[in-house]
Amino acid sequence: MFTEQISIFLENKTGRIAEVTSILAEADINIRALSLADTSDFGVLRLIVNNNEKAGEVLKSQGFTVNKTRVVAVEVEDKPGGLHNILDVINKAGLNIEYMYAFVQHSKSNAVMIFRFDKVDDAVIVLKENGMAVIDGDKVSRM
Repeated sequence: MFTEQISIFLENKTGRIAEVTSILAEADINIRALSLADTSDFGVLRLIVNNNEKAGEVLKSQGFTVNKTRVVAVEVEDKPGGLHNILDVINKAGLNIEYMYAFVQHSKSNAVMIFRFDKVDDAVIVLKENGMAVIDGDKVSRM
């Protein structure tokens, strides 16, 4: 019940993100969700795309450093407190969230959040045991 994310390491300079999106567009790869974290020297662009293998290949062929990471996509009730309910369960289980970001599309009437946990396997178990809807990676990439 994991989603695979690709992370691209970029120099923090004008045009680098546009270069990545151009390469992906030319390869007919659709970005489903993204997050960008930066420092003064470099950035990490995290993407969920419709074809990780192809995205990794085309980006590596253009000299980009690309890694794959397991993340967890979770349906979040789209109402006040929806995210807090999930965070409360994670907190009570003693699990750490390394980072999270929102997905671009709703699933049914719920929002979707992407989480990177320090203990991914444990987090999935805790979420499921507490009735949280963890979304399969194939479904996420097709949303």
